[in-house]
Amino acid sequence: MKDEFSYYLRMERQLSPNTVAAYLSDVGDFLDVYPDAASVTPEEVSSYFENRAPALSKRSQARELSSLRSFFDWLVMEGERKDNPCDSVESPKLGHYLPAVLSVEEVFAVLDSVDTRNWTGLRDRAELEFLYGCGLRVSELCGLLMSGVFEDEAYVRVIGKGNKERIIPVAEPTLEAYSAYLAVRPVPAGPEFSDYVFLNRFGRPLSRISVFNMIKKQAMLAGIRKEISPHTFRHSFATHLIENGADLRVV
Repeated sequence: MKDEFSYYLRMERQLSPNTVAAYLSDVGDFLDVYPDAASVTPEEVSSYFENRAPALSKRSQARELSSLRSFFDWLVMEGERKDNPCDSVESPKLGHYLPAVLSVEEVFAVLDSVDTRNWTGLRDRAELEFLYGCGLRVSELCGLLMSGVFEDEAYVRVIGKGNKERIIPVAEPTLEAYSAYLAVRPVPAGPEFSDYVFLNRFGRPLSRISVFNMIKKQAMLAGIRKEISPHTFRHSFATHLIENGADLRVV
């Protein structure tokens, strides 16, 4: 059943791989508790979230409920059910979410926390420079290509959301960190990885999770107690531009 639902999400709804994975994980957790999806009642859905509420934020609850709504809508379309048991379950009210922002001093503290005496440190420093200096999304960072970095012209070309191309200026510190990393960049595991900028020790492109983990480690070493992620650097980049007089519409 999950395979068919996955196919529906990917092919018919055209959702991204990360979104599909999140939906399948949420639905899988629910089916572990209520394996007979055809007979699930609204009361059971409510009970499921009541039991999970202490361990989940309201935002996570809302996301899981959205995943289940989509799953049961699909079952209705497939003729497996006549109704969606989530329809009568109210989504938790979400307050206005403000992502964490690092001060300029905190950004430099994270950058300076990286040990650049080895190749992984030079790589991680370059990653952080691109995240903050160019405001890259983590997916753009992991997919950054050497053919998209124009050092002489001081800009990078990335493919962002919706497969849209973006051209972003690059500051000198970012280019210096990039150049230092290239000098020790590991040998790609195969020709299909030769153009990727950031590689792991196996010569393959970095995963999003590895970037998240690196940032968590460096934040801890820098004494940053805020909950931060790769997106924190993107948001801090935009905030600092606006604070220094950049046009909000341009940012």
